[in-house]
Amino acid sequence: MTMREQTCCFTGHRMLPKKAIPALEQRLEEEILRLLAQGVRFFGAGGALGFDTLAAEAVLRLRPVHPALRLILVLPCKNQAARWREEDRLRYEAILKQADKVVYTAQEYDPGCMHRRNRYLAENSGHCLCYLTKTSGGTWYTVNCCRANGVSIRNLADP
Repeated sequence: MTMREQTCCFTGHRMLPKKAIPALEQRLEEEILRLLAQGVRFFGAGGALGFDTLAAEAVLRLRPVHPALRLILVLPCKNQAARWREEDRLRYEAILKQADKVVYTAQEYDPGCMHRRNRYLAENSGHCLCYLTKTSGGTWYTVNCCRANGVSIRNLADP
């Protein structure tokens, strides 16, 4: 099994319906475990608010019981969270400290760093777990990059 076949990326919207979050967290855990049973060990998250955060936290919750799981953060720049609210920044920093690997696609923010992050995730994954409800924006872009790279996609926004 290649490294790419053993890797799943996450992509999803920053704004999630509050009432959907508990079910989404449970579904994320189920999907991560399903992929783990198929030999997927590496899970890449882009470090954004919303779905990326939920996905990274799901990997971290499961890791004590499933030590083969690895969380890889693929971040657009080192100062991504600089302007975030304090509670969001603290949550981000807690995830960052527990990641198994961190990849930055730029040192400082620049206009293309988000797309580079998204392409990196798509080009280095064999699987994608997403939360996609719109046909525009970064999640839509990333899912299309995944499609173009032959990545297996599962949309957790689908019933």
